[in-house]
Amino acid sequence: MRNDINTRDDIFLLVTSFYNKVRANEILGPFFNDTIKDWDTHIEHLTTFWETSLFMTRKLEHKYSGNPLEAHVKVDKQHNHSITEMHFGIWLNLWYETLEELFEGDITENAKRRARKMGTFMYLNIFKARQED
Repeated sequence: MRNDINTRDDIFLLVTSFYNKVRANEILGPFFNDTIKDWDTHIEHLTTFWETSLFMTRKLEHKYSGNPLEAHVKVDKQHNHSITEMHFGIWLNLWYETLEELFEGDITENAKRRARKMGTFMYLNIFKARQED
């Protein structure tokens, strides 16, 4: 039996394990590896993002502030608007796979729901931003 996600360390493990898969993925890897130059800082940033998202009712030492949509629109533009729903599908499948390998429980299920909603939001808004260009 696996434990649920309960701490920042759990989220750090999740994010690190997940992005190791993303970076090695032949389809997603180039987008991430071409864009992110300081992976240690990025992993910390994403850990804070997910900690804020999953533990929003807790008093946290770190709170995420940033605009992930703006960052993803910029990456799409840098890659000639080549991000498709397939990329988000692969991303989501890797996220689910990593969660299921490491954790189980209510917060884990919430992490799946939030990722699915976020992926849909990101893709729809990336597509919208292309129309505005």
